[in-house]
Amino acid sequence: MTAADVVVHAQGSTIEIRLSGEIDLSNSDAVREKIFASISNHLVAVTLDLSEVSYIDSAGLRVLFALTERLRLLQTKCTMIAPPGSPTRRVLEMTGMNSVAELKP
Repeated sequence: MTAADVVVHAQGSTIEIRLSGEIDLSNSDAVREKIFASISNHLVAVTLDLSEVSYIDSAGLRVLFALTERLRLLQTKCTMIAPPGSPTRRVLEMTGMNSVAELKP
């Protein structure tokens, strides 16, 4: 199994979730569970920092799209951070993630 780390920092009605490592089929369910456990109905905004993600496959992308859909239903703003030119940023842009979440450098 590949390694991925999920760290959640709550600040009132907002949270920042920092992901690092590789997110793929072998660990996407565990990553999804950790992320979704941190989401409450009372959040105003969620920031997902993907700066330290070195690899993400389709299973990882499904987790991100499921998260954005859940946040849309909760009317919670979603922002994703990925450095310009990084492999993760390119994958997010190619899959249209910027149409469902704000992408920031």
